[in-house]
Amino acid sequence: MKDILYAPWRDEYINDKEIKGCVFCHISSHDMDEELHVLYRDEYCFMVMNRYPYTPGHFMIIPHVHTDKLEELDSKIWLHMSALAQKGVRLLKDGFGAKGVNIGMNLGHAGGAGIAEHIHLHLVPRWEKDTNFMTSVANNRVYSTDFEKVYKKIKSLIEVYVTEVKS
Repeated sequence: MKDILYAPWRDEYINDKEIKGCVFCHISSHDMDEELHVLYRDEYCFMVMNRYPYTPGHFMIIPHVHTDKLEELDSKIWLHMSALAQKGVRLLKDGFGAKGVNIGMNLGHAGGAGIAEHIHLHLVPRWEKDTNFMTSVANNRVYSTDFEKVYKKIKSLIEVYVTEVKS
């Protein structure tokens, strides 16, 4: 007999309306922050929860400008993203209780990017012993808490840890 993993909260991801074009440009150009799980936005970029997170609290920093070439991104925007990343790490550690944070960019399909046409910087909170056998053995991830609760918690921390960032 086969074991079945039942995860009804994933239904919304499967049945969501398909977005035409670049999903990040869609988020950037639509003022539906709650629905799209946007945490923060300013003139250069925005921060948004990852819809398919590695761990609770996984979010991304994304420039408004559509590009797949980090090497051609305006330095002012890159420095601003870096400043936001520093604030985001502090938020995840001090406000969210993470014991560590993975930061990274996967550039291009060959580099592992799921959405290769628009660069984005991942911030993934980590805790001691947060890995388990599911990813290795079953090629699945276990998300241990409610996505909406995590979004609301991190959104509430933005004013404390991030909004003072100005380039």
